[in-house]
Formats: sequence, structure tokens, C-alpha cells
Amino acid sequence: MSTPRRNAVPARSPAATDAQKVRRTALDGLPEISRPREVGTDDAQTLSLALFRRLAELEEGGAEHAYVRNTLVELNLSLVKFAARRFKSRTEPMEDIVQVGTIGLIKAINRFDVEREVEFASFALPTIVGEMKRFFRDTSWAVQVPRRLQELRISLAKALDVLEQELGRRPTTAELAAYLHVSEEEVAEGEQAANGYAARSLDSPLDEDEPATNTVVRRLGMEERAFDLVESLESLKPLIARLDERERTILRLRFGEELTQSEIGARLGLSQMHISRLLAGILERLRTGLLEDPPDDGATGPPDGAPARAKAA
Repeated sequence: MSTPRRNAVPARSPAATDAQKVRRTALDGLPEISRPREVGTDDAQTLSLALFRRLAELEEGGAEHAYVRNTLVELNLSLVKFAARRFKSRTEPMEDIVQVGTIGLIKAINRFDVEREVEFASFALPTIVGEMKRFFRDTSWAVQVPRRLQELRISLAKALDVLEQELGRRPTTAELAAYLHVSEEEVAEGEQAANGYAARSLDSPLDEDEPATNTVVRRLGMEERAFDLVESLESLKPLIARLDERERTILRLRFGEELTQSEIGARLGLSQMHISRLLAGILERLRTGLLEDPPDDGATGPPDGAPARAKAA
């Protein structure tokens, strides 16, 4: 009887071999990232920069392009979670908010130009937040109604489409009730609940045949978009006060005078790579500070236990 072979290496399936070949071709010498979501912020920024340059070289629509883009998505998911925390008080499930924010992240990745020397986080966050706000506009109910009635409204809308095609006319309440296997009272309740999905304009005519000139014009307050910016700036003030003079200068040159990293480096006598590292560290500390709860005693110093930073020479 033959002796069984020991330590035999199982043969790779053709699919696994093809996937490995795609990874090698896609990365073209770049290190493979086994767990992108566990990479730290600084490393994620450096790896993303290299991957964006590689993405620009690959043909869009190919397997290699998709692999690199998916890796970029996973590397930068922390941006989506950071933006989602801003809306943690909303009634929508956090999973849905993160999923919508991920769509914004993908859009930002598709539009990002690495040659512009702009931090990807600064470029992507407005797109991510904008996608989340659009989601709230499109899905939020003007008047809060029970979940059961929200689901009934959706079922009624689908039933209306199906029965109108079959009957060639708008179905009656009895026909809708029979189709959905509910009572006519429930159908009426669902139709009434549908009125809470969208608010009617106060300037719209009460009667559809009423001319627009007969509407009552009401002077209503409008949302001031600058308030959001003011709130963010006020939250950043104590955090920026903790920075040293050089760090505040870098922020002023980058976001006040809108200089590139190379231009900032030339003005401060530092390399572009050094400025990039300094700026990444500054932005990370500001993001972390915004997420921390303010101290109860009103102090503006660092949280308890945080090491004091030495001032830069």
C-alpha cells in the first residue's frame, strides 16, 4: 500500500488564481492590503495617494480598475462613518445613512484628481455629506406616521400601478382592498397617511383650478446655509487655539490663502512631503477633537490623560 503524501498543498481553484492575477496586475508592485478597513488614518492617506495614481493609469471598467477603486472605498470608509455621526440624532437607521454616504464616497473617488494636490478627505467630505442630506430630503416624511402606515402607502402605490394597467382606469377602494387582502377602512387609512409624505407649499392654490394670482403670499423664514458654517467654525476655534504657531500658519496658508502644499513648503522652507504629513496630522487632531465631548468645567485644554505636545521649534 502506498504511503500517503504529507503536507500536501491544496490546489488553487481557477477562480482564486484569476483573482490573484487581477490583484497583482492592478497593484503593479504596490503592497497588497489584506484588511483595508483596519488601516490607520495616516497610513490610509499615504496608501490612497499611491492607489489614486495607479487608478489613473488603469482602464475604466476593467477588473483591475474595479479592484483598485474598491480598495480605495474600504480604505476611506472612516470618512463616511465620521460624516454619519453628524446625523446620529436622525430617526433613519445608521446603517442606511452609512450606505448612502458610501455612494457619495464612490462619487468622490471617481471625480478626484490626484494632481490637484488637494487632500482627499477635504475633497470627499462635502460630497458624502451632500449625499446624506439628499437622502433625508427624498425619504423623510413631512408628518411622522407609524411604520405600518408607511409600508401600507408603498403597497398601495404598487397596487395602483398594477391595477391601472390591468383595468385601464383608476381602481376603486374595494378593488384595492381585495388586491391587497385588507379592509376598505385600511385602504382609506393608508391613502390618508400618504398625505403626510410630502408637505404642500403654503403658497400653492387651495383649489387646483385656482389661478396662482389668488394665492396668499406668506413671508416665511428661509434656512440660512451660512449657519452650518458658522457652527463648524465656532466648534473649531478652541481646537485651533491648541495648535502651535506653525500649525496655525499651515492651516491659514492652505485654507485661507488656498496655497498648494508645494507653495506652503516653499514659503516655510519645508518639503512638500513634510507639509503633507504635518497637514494630515493637524486635520486628524481637529476631526478627533470635534467628535470628543466638551469638558464639563468649560476648560479648553486637552482631555485628561492626553500628553502635552511640545511646541515646534
